Amino acid sequence: MDLQGRAAVVTGAGGGIGAAFARRLLEEGVASVVLADIDDDLLDAAADPLAEEFGEERVLRRAVDVTSDLGVGALLQTSPGPVDLFVANAGVFRGFGLEASPDDWQLSWDVNVMAHVVAARTLVPEWVADAREGGRGGIFVSVASAAGLLTQLGSPTYSATKHAALGLAEWLAATYGDQGVQVCAVCPMGVRTAMLEEGETSEVPDARLGMRSVVSAGEPVEASAVADAALQALAEGRFLALPHPEVDRMQQQKAADRDRWISGMQRFRSSLE
Repeated sequence: MDLQGRAAVVTGAGGGIGAAFARRLLEEGVASVVLADIDDDLLDAAADPLAEEFGEERVLRRAVDVTSDLGVGALLQTSPGPVDLFVANAGVFRGFGLEASPDDWQLSWDVNVMAHVVAARTLVPEWVADAREGGRGGIFVSVASAAGLLTQLGSPTYSATKHAALGLAEWLAATYGDQGVQVCAVCPMGVRTAMLEEGETSEVPDARLGMRSVVSAGEPVEASAVADAALQALAEGRFLALPHPEVDRMQQQKAADRDRWISGMQRFRSSLE
């Protein structure tokens, strides 16, 4: 994997994992990074210090809704060169228990899954064509979650959509991984971001349950550790990046005996309620 000279886009880059990815990519020598977020204020707060440190010509920004074809098209046009590295990081943690509304489900699906689909539908054919002509192809990083490998107590919307995001990434890798498209799925547990803080202090019991389960299962890591794990996986040619090593053990236990794993999750949930 060679990041030198690549043109990158990072969604959900107004803070947390997205901002950490943008910084690490710049440190690794990409030609440019477009930071994308739906919140202008967060976007400026993340992009301004990077532009000062790395130069405004390398750090660009775009306030955009990444769930629409028009939004993604506008985002890609912001890049000074053809985008050949895309980090699909934008995500929402919304909708708890069976009371999750249709709007909760739709927003979770649009942001956590369809934003990845829209980007891949645009970029992957271009990368395949580039590789056929002797180019470097492209890199697609899907920021999923350990919830996509295991589950997310408290939130069926988050669990289901992160499973879907991981499934899409696996399909992309199986279909295009030998055609010039490198795919990496990043599956962290707890990360010290605004999402974690909001869940811990939420007035919704299932939201607090979800965050308690995440914190109890493993020590939350800094956002930079998630970006580091992804870059290491890319360098080693691995599909799966696990910032929390214990997730590998957990997914193996689940695969070995799913019924036993579910029983264990029931006991875990009861201990937190």
